[in-house]
Amino acid sequence: MNKNIRTLIQALAENHSLTLDEYEALITARDQEAADLLAQLARTAREAVYGKEVYTRGLIEISNICKNDCLYCGIRGSNANCDRYRLTPEDILACCEEGYALDFRTFVLQGGEDGYFTDQVLCPLIREIKGRWPDCAVTLSLGERSRESYQRLFDAGADRYLLRHETADEAHYRSLHPPAMSFARRMECLRDLKEIGYQVGCGFMVGSPGQTPKTLAKDLKFIEEFQPDMCGIGPFIPHRDTPFRDCPPGDVALTCYLLSIIRLISPAILLPATTALGTIHPTGREMGVRAGANVVMPNLSPVAVRKKYALYDNKICTGEESAQCRGCLSARMESVGYSLVTHRGDIKKI
Repeated sequence: MNKNIRTLIQALAENHSLTLDEYEALITARDQEAADLLAQLARTAREAVYGKEVYTRGLIEISNICKNDCLYCGIRGSNANCDRYRLTPEDILACCEEGYALDFRTFVLQGGEDGYFTDQVLCPLIREIKGRWPDCAVTLSLGERSRESYQRLFDAGADRYLLRHETADEAHYRSLHPPAMSFARRMECLRDLKEIGYQVGCGFMVGSPGQTPKTLAKDLKFIEEFQPDMCGIGPFIPHRDTPFRDCPPGDVALTCYLLSIIRLISPAILLPATTALGTIHPTGREMGVRAGANVVMPNLSPVAVRKKYALYDNKICTGEESAQCRGCLSARMESVGYSLVTHRGDIKKI
């Protein structure tokens, strides 16, 4: 690690900000020594806010039906090989009931942009969840909607909304999405969510086709300026039924490097060690936590549908990623010096 990179890392730790060119230089010059220093500083920053706690969320994948045709996604609308499903509100409530018994206090309702899940369906469902389990948070991850829809869902009791921006470079965004989708619209949705009052999450794939150190630098600068409450990043993993089927997957080490940088940009951010990290490497989530992550999201979806929510190939969907095996996941976290906790896990404002 050269002296300039060490100086950049120390400046980021102290000021939580770099220029676009400095972020690019930090990515381009990545080596093991820089990664180790970033991870050490990220752990210190995270533990100053959250101690050794790792927050858990119960993930409920409510539908793999999607109107969009994103080029990287296994549940894209044109994939005729996708075995489609949709949970009923009753199914979702049953998942929440099981999750509550397993000590989960945040439920994440995630799905494709499925036209069935209108405000008329979702608002009563959210009210029912909050009514039955008032000490729980409800997180939604259901794609782009109108500002009015986001407002109604918030008024019904939704606490958080995850909407990955995927890339902060407009040309790169166009290369990953169909013409019907726009970078400007995605950014507008994120601004709407923040203005309404949600705890907002964004995020991006690491190693997506066409990504460069310059586009990654734009992602980091966007996170610095937007100041999300949550940021989900994970390695790109190709899916066999997409145009990107033959593209190489993203890199675990680079993903962890970026997790550390994001933690230093925003010490209190909620930063998941994602399922994609656990899919691409047997101890990927532990590596993510060691790099500065502080959230894991075990799967509460019905076992019968877990394999069907296949955004990418070889997704882990049985065993230790499941909510029913909290003890296994807890042991994994303890193996790297951290402990799972069962409360809502809201962001701590500093």
